Amino acid sequence: MSLEQLTEGVREKVSSGGIEESVKFDLGDTGQIFLQGSDVSNEDAEADCTIKMTSEDLADLLSGDLDPTAAFMGGKMQVEGDMSVAMKLGSIV
Repeated sequence: MSLEQLTEGVREKVSSGGIEESVKFDLGDTGQIFLQGSDVSNEDAEADCTIKMTSEDLADLLSGDLDPTAAFMGGKMQVEGDMSVAMKLGSIV
């Protein structure tokens, strides 16, 4: 899945309302997805919480094929910054 497709997938998930805090998905060489509220972009900005994972794992997370808790516990997702923000995001994705 391309960065544009992943960005659109995140945008759809938060279209009805995201969370106040900012989150950045760091997808390594693929790029990044930054979100705050229902605003989603590919800017590389400072965020309250940064989630590092592969683009393939993010695609699985967005489609429901990967459980956020299982991804974290299995090492497929690393969280930097405010862990409570990541927990709030779990209810959206």
